[in-house]
Amino acid sequence: MSKTKAKKVIALVGRPNVGKSTIFNMLTRSRKALVEDTPGLTRDRNYSEVKIRDKSFILVDTGGFEPTTEDVMLSQMRTQTMVAIEEADILLFVGDGKTGATPSDNDIVRLLQTTDKRVFYLINKIDSEKQENQSVDFYSLGLEKIYPISAITGFGMDDIVDDLINEISNEEPIELIPADAIKVAVVGRPNVGKSTLINLLLGEERLVANPEPGTTRDSIDTVVRREGKEYVFIDTAGVRRRSRIVDRLEKYSVIKAFQSIDRSDIAIILLDSEEIVTEQDARIAGYAYEKNRGVIIALNKWDLVEKDSNTINKYVEKVRDSLKYLSFAPIVTISALKGTRAVKLFDLIEDLYARFTKRISTSELNKFLETTLSIHPPGMHRNKRVKIYYLTQIRTGPPMFMFFVNFPESLHFSYRRFLENQIREKFDFGSSPIKLIFRKRTGRLTEKFADLHSKSTGKHKSR
Repeated sequence: MSKTKAKKVIALVGRPNVGKSTIFNMLTRSRKALVEDTPGLTRDRNYSEVKIRDKSFILVDTGGFEPTTEDVMLSQMRTQTMVAIEEADILLFVGDGKTGATPSDNDIVRLLQTTDKRVFYLINKIDSEKQENQSVDFYSLGLEKIYPISAITGFGMDDIVDDLINEISNEEPIELIPADAIKVAVVGRPNVGKSTLINLLLGEERLVANPEPGTTRDSIDTVVRREGKEYVFIDTAGVRRRSRIVDRLEKYSVIKAFQSIDRSDIAIILLDSEEIVTEQDARIAGYAYEKNRGVIIALNKWDLVEKDSNTINKYVEKVRDSLKYLSFAPIVTISALKGTRAVKLFDLIEDLYARFTKRISTSELNKFLETTLSIHPPGMHRNKRVKIYYLTQIRTGPPMFMFFVNFPESLHFSYRRFLENQIREKFDFGSSPIKLIFRKRTGRLTEKFADLHSKSTGKHKSR
């Protein structure tokens, strides 16, 4: 058995215009969240993966939270924040040090204290130690520890980051899974049939499947045994409907998909055949691609589609056009409800995993490189020829290859793509993602790998 851990979700919560989006941008090192001195600017939740030191987590920026309001927009934002609070592992309360504690802050703090979540209390807009006394007003809310910070200048941010990292480090792995099992995340928007598909593959009602979106609350690992092999299917959580604002609430399912993809070898992107590829589908698929996971695209509810002799070709073309970066990923049409072609997924998983974990010997790779360079050499760097000296595979899952080059920065994107396509075709990587890394050659590296190459091929290094 082996242990696995999903990335923690950390949500920023507070009244409008207290600086949550500025904190979000500082921690994510981005300008992803809109920042403007206008209350209520952030209406939908914004999220991003954050990497600090050797830890990573998913940070969620929420709209301003007014506990009691009759304003329609603020009510919608409150609903958004309630979902984020429920789904987060750690909460960051943000107060405004300039205005001090308000009745709304008191209500928010009381709400957060009713959860079983770890809560950190950040008092923003404190620009220096001289201004720290402006934050003491928040102790009146019964808080034991507060963090006076400035999201603009960075004052005090080191302390909260240190404690956040320590909190994440203390978290224990959450699941035990068979060490040799292929881990498959079934991801997609709510109500596309994820639980129904896993129930079908498992052969019993192991998971709750319901036609109402949001039945699954958390990621569930389910071991499926078939023909002597073990698979771990990770069913991803949807979002419970709390109001009619379905489009906004469903965005949180993307975060759950991110967590499940992080723990998987292969992601089955489950699409609704009646809708093809939505923006949310594209986000989930794009994340799987960026994380170099094996991807299988499954068009579910195919039994509901009116068909003619060219229907399948039209649908595949639409999917390929929307997800151009996944041109190598297999596409299968299924009906999880009726069982049509769903069992074919096992064959696709086995085939993809075999390619995903394939290793090519260094001698084979360099014979391939010699032939390829003789047919189509790289271009020039100013007035010098770009030379590729050596090629080796440095890992599997996905297959990753390192090229040693004199001027890697001068290798054009199109030539890199050419090399990728040649490797994929020559060594039959088919539907597996592969990753190429181009490293500048140094004298030491050249000698080291030339020695390895001579040993693997039986040739002697020449000087």
